[in-house]
Amino acid sequence: MWYKQSMTGRRYRKRVRYRLMFSSVGASEAERNTGRAGDALVEPADVVMDRAFTLTAPREAVWPWLVQLGKGRAGWYLPRAIERFLPASRRAARSLNPAWLRLEAGDVVPDYGGRNETFQVALITPPATLVYRSQRGRTSLTWSLVLEPADSEPGRTRVFLRLRMAPVRHKLLARTAGELIDLLTVAGMATGLAERLRGHDGAT
Repeated sequence: MWYKQSMTGRRYRKRVRYRLMFSSVGASEAERNTGRAGDALVEPADVVMDRAFTLTAPREAVWPWLVQLGKGRAGWYLPRAIERFLPASRRAARSLNPAWLRLEAGDVVPDYGGRNETFQVALITPPATLVYRSQRGRTSLTWSLVLEPADSEPGRTRVFLRLRMAPVRHKLLARTAGELIDLLTVAGMATGLAERLRGHDGAT
């Protein structure tokens, strides 16, 4: 009986943890309406996806972890609870690698969207703004990452992610299935990044 109760408690805590993970990356209406660096590169956009989350670390500590993201680089951060089901070779880095931190405008980073898909750095302003651009067939897209100190919370950082696309032929599909995929991947990344920050150089 005690074993069943213990398992039930663990399942409940895990369910709550994942529910909080997915609900914690929603951008507010004000944040969605705020202009971001790189917006003008795809204007007007057919589809815009906004995510935001807060990390308990200053943006100078968060910045290098976002710079080294990418296929063939640090990978895509996920929490241990998910990564344990992946082969070791598919798990994202849990430390900073100086070789991945030298990123400049014009640099090309491989993307997971396909074997030959890439992102190009359009704008980089440490430790605040990183904007990528890409061309997928007829569709142009940008992906911006903006770091700002969290209001009234010293030592915390608000991370904003915005994906803009145009032209998009199947807008409804992009706004439903595409939004769900974006939510899942960003929620996983936010949780995985928070874990790494807690375990790196004493960051909380």
